[in-house]
Amino acid sequence: MLTKRRGVGLALCVALAGGAACADAQSAPQAPAPAAGTGDQDQVVATVGDRKFTLKDVEARWQEEDPAERARVSQLLYQHRRQSIDMLVGDYLLEGAAKKAGLTKEKYLETELEKRRGPISDADIQKVFDENRDRVGVSTVADLKDSIAKFIAGNRDAQNLAIMVSELKAAGPAVSIALDPPRYEVAIAAHDPSRGPADAPITIIEFSEYQCPFCARVTPTLKAIEQKYAGKVRLVFKDFPLQNHLQAPKAAEAAHCAGDQGKYWELHDRLFANQQLLQVPELKKHAAAVGLDQAAFDQCLDSGKHTENVQADIDLGIQMGVGSTPTLYINGRLVTGAQPLALFESIIDEELARKGGK
Repeated sequence: MLTKRRGVGLALCVALAGGAACADAQSAPQAPAPAAGTGDQDQVVATVGDRKFTLKDVEARWQEEDPAERARVSQLLYQHRRQSIDMLVGDYLLEGAAKKAGLTKEKYLETELEKRRGPISDADIQKVFDENRDRVGVSTVADLKDSIAKFIAGNRDAQNLAIMVSELKAAGPAVSIALDPPRYEVAIAAHDPSRGPADAPITIIEFSEYQCPFCARVTPTLKAIEQKYAGKVRLVFKDFPLQNHLQAPKAAEAAHCAGDQGKYWELHDRLFANQQLLQVPELKKHAAAVGLDQAAFDQCLDSGKHTENVQADIDLGIQMGVGSTPTLYINGRLVTGAQPLALFESIIDEELARKGGK
């Protein structure tokens, strides 16, 4: 937490992989279609007699053998390429702005960032110290005052640098990014709950579960997205209860039982708001609280009516290489963890622009 952020490039891009997530180790047998954006799929990479093997063959075999690692590596490659693009674009725009101001880029940055940084108060320092109290050992706020002040300044400079580049992009010239990210085909089943138009230009598929705190954290972010992009986003929920969360499978079934009565999302929201109360008797109380027919709900939950549906989502997630929650796919683009709203917005805006803003 107290590590100072370094480098202009880190402020010019938002990583698409990593972040806060609930992790779980699960095997990964089968494989969907390889992701796009990983190279020329028709490139011949090996020949045995008359038999030619293409990059597509290689990607398919890798996906079959280790989909989780393939997704991680593909995403990391895209992330670093995109970061480098953002650095190149940002540096070019900053150099242009500095030249217009009659300054070197270094002097321009120093002047602008100092102007935007603002004073760092003792209250600001105390807040960071309090947030990291479990990491500072016996050190006092006085011991760490200078390093915390530098940390705050570094964070503000990184944020302001990103804002500066965004302002320069908005002012022109037009910036277009042509690098295609990895994309994954995720099958949507009839039992998957969803909301939003079926033909929406943006489809967000979320592998999630009700005991995961990071899944609860991303839930309001997704609601904010649905509000901002009303009519343009379809959200699809897939169950992926982790092996170490023993109440999660039955909670997933409970939500589907509520869906039988047209109140899937009402119970979905209530379960995330009450993650410590997910035992079967408590699930039945939650059902009553959202106004479900109690007898019908109890019969559904006790019978395991939706066990197979939940397992089908788990099986698909394993095939996709999902190993943590939440794992999301925005038009097939992988996002893992409870990432900030700004990251989701940047991807959605790119996807809408790719579809002509529709």
